[in-house]
Amino acid sequence: MIMPDTTPMPTGETVRHAEQVKAGDRFQFGANWQRFLRLLDERRIAVAEASLQSMLEVNRLDGRTFLDAGSGSGLFSLAARRLGAKVTSFDFDPQSVACTAELRRRYFPDDRNWDVREGSVLDESFVTGLGTFDLVYSWGVLHHTGAMWRAIDLAQRAVAPGGRFFIALYNDQGLRSVVWRGLKRLYCSNAVGRAFVTTVCVPYFVLRRLVSDVARGRNPLEHYREYRANRGMSVVRDWVDWLGGYPFEVAAPTATFDFLRSRGFRLDRLISTLGSGCNEFVFTRDREVPPARAALP
Repeated sequence: MIMPDTTPMPTGETVRHAEQVKAGDRFQFGANWQRFLRLLDERRIAVAEASLQSMLEVNRLDGRTFLDAGSGSGLFSLAARRLGAKVTSFDFDPQSVACTAELRRRYFPDDRNWDVREGSVLDESFVTGLGTFDLVYSWGVLHHTGAMWRAIDLAQRAVAPGGRFFIALYNDQGLRSVVWRGLKRLYCSNAVGRAFVTTVCVPYFVLRRLVSDVARGRNPLEHYREYRANRGMSVVRDWVDWLGGYPFEVAAPTATFDFLRSRGFRLDRLISTLGSGCNEFVFTRDREVPPARAALP
């Protein structure tokens, strides 16, 4: 079982999350990640470690503090802890919190250097209360809050002077992004909407990949092996995340760059996508900018 034996009393965040799910305004990311934990093995963990090392251009994280803002499955919190970081993880979804806590229990039981909490990145008092960190990591999370620019703004305040901010945000594709938002909203609306979107989109995903691989003379199974080798994730679980990932917002790379430059950051690395998917950024805080001087879009 992934969930702990004792069920904690519901917090205000838990109740608010449940209300949003019931209203069709939020996808249950945590339920999806609980299924992913059944697939988690040493190879996937090693791949997650390698992706952090590559993007951050480091071998180890010893002596550094690491905030995982929207920890999801907990895989990258685990990867950072295994690389030597002192980790704080939090998520708005109570089932994601349970996933992260389960990985802590499995691999670092009673570890004082890994703190797992429930909270929202949109809660200014909560985020401020966490303090500042050498590394703030939020991959594919902030665009699912319903207030993306405010979420980015609050998360960046947790980056210590000279610290780094590693985020990934969905790319703005114009009309295609509008269509995607509609599909995600429909998926979360009710069981009928979920069945319709799944029936239409999953065969499309498979067929599109098959046609592409055949045209290139490539073994279709190779794509899925490479996918797992990229970040240690599961393509099927990510399909579910893509279809149901609501709320949903997007940002062009230039908009993200300008937003964080105005808050005292310089861009160290960027991996951009020309189509769907996420643009990945690593920024370093060069200077402090008072919040009053940095307006939201």
